[in-house]
Amino acid sequence: MHRVWSFLINYSILLIVGAAVALLWANTNPETYHRFVDFVIWDHAIIGHAHYNAAGVLEHRTLTLQFLVNDVLMAFFFAMAAKEVWEAIILKEGSLRGKKAATPLIATLGGMVGPVTVYLGLAFFLGSETYSAVANGWAIPTATDIAFSFLVGRVIFGAGHPAVRFLLLLAIADDALGLIILAIFYPTGALAPGWLLLSLAAALGAYALFNRLPQRMDRGVQTRPASTWVRRNLSFWPYLIAGTLSWFGFQQSGLHPALGLLPIVATMPHAERSFGIFAHTEQYLTDLLNDAAQRLKPMVEVVLFFFGLLNAGVEFTSIGSPTWLVLAGLLIGKPVGIFTFGWLAAHPLGLGLPRGMRTLDLIVIGCVAAIGFTVSLFIGSVAFDRDAMLGAVNVQKAAKMGALFSFFAALMAIIAAKLARVVKQDL
Repeated sequence: MHRVWSFLINYSILLIVGAAVALLWANTNPETYHRFVDFVIWDHAIIGHAHYNAAGVLEHRTLTLQFLVNDVLMAFFFAMAAKEVWEAIILKEGSLRGKKAATPLIATLGGMVGPVTVYLGLAFFLGSETYSAVANGWAIPTATDIAFSFLVGRVIFGAGHPAVRFLLLLAIADDALGLIILAIFYPTGALAPGWLLLSLAAALGAYALFNRLPQRMDRGVQTRPASTWVRRNLSFWPYLIAGTLSWFGFQQSGLHPALGLLPIVATMPHAERSFGIFAHTEQYLTDLLNDAAQRLKPMVEVVLFFFGLLNAGVEFTSIGSPTWLVLAGLLIGKPVGIFTFGWLAAHPLGLGLPRGMRTLDLIVIGCVAAIGFTVSLFIGSVAFDRDAMLGAVNVQKAAKMGALFSFFAALMAIIAAKLARVVKQDL
């Protein structure tokens, strides 16, 4: 039973279950489904959906079940993604440092440019009405779901193939760019950047008092008594309190509050080396950042179940042009962009590919990376107003359906691997 639970949480299978339940529920009894999604936990709350008057002044907030999951609890999901990005950048042997990361990083850029070009290009040819209605969703097909892509990549290439590590580098870099896109292009309301000073103060305070100060007190003392006392007696609680303040600062500033824990991640004591995402050996690391991540992971997977349940409930009647635009961006733009930019980096620019990896493998990697799902669903939920329509089609629901259909990229990747004659390499 433990092995089953470990598989479920390691590969975000609970998210698929939640999405499947949502699709079934929304297409059999949509009225009760949407009542569940919009369930009001607390009206006139200090957190929640903002309600503005005609003059654009905030009147009150309403905390709904969907806001609790999407904007509050999903902050822990993005914090875990940020942890992987931070370690890959800051650690001496981080996977996003040095020449070895150059080709995957350039391929990641192609995995952004390709989907946006396909999405907006096709929307333009469909006419000005369609383009105006869907243009704000340009970032939906840029996402790569790390967990599902990793699972499919291992099935196709085997755990020991260098293409799997290349895929993970690409997915981590993709997450980093996705977080930046969310912060810059998808604010939740009128911007009030002064509130970000609260986030900055919380991050600096947590770092100075509970990370840097104990280290200075322990200087020259091998047993490190101050750091040990802080770790044993305070654990991650100071950072959770700082994270709460930072989250509130993000909400008040107009940036998406689900990103509110990101400044705190960088302040936590971390290991001197990283074994990489999904590396089982990380559970044995004793630094606070990895310890917090290990504790959070089961909870985050339950959160992902509810995220799927509350966001993937789209009626099949909602399928329309936004669906096909998102799907084309993912299934066409991702593979083409990753292959083109990866080839340019590896050959004309002379940066090369990892030993044992072929140029043809870039096509397969591009197909695997086209599984958008989690982050694509998230961006779809913030890119469009819930009531935005294109003819008889709800734009947000139709775009979400495209994100759900991106699972077909797994089948496309398997076919591409057969045609490319990929040789599976297990450890």
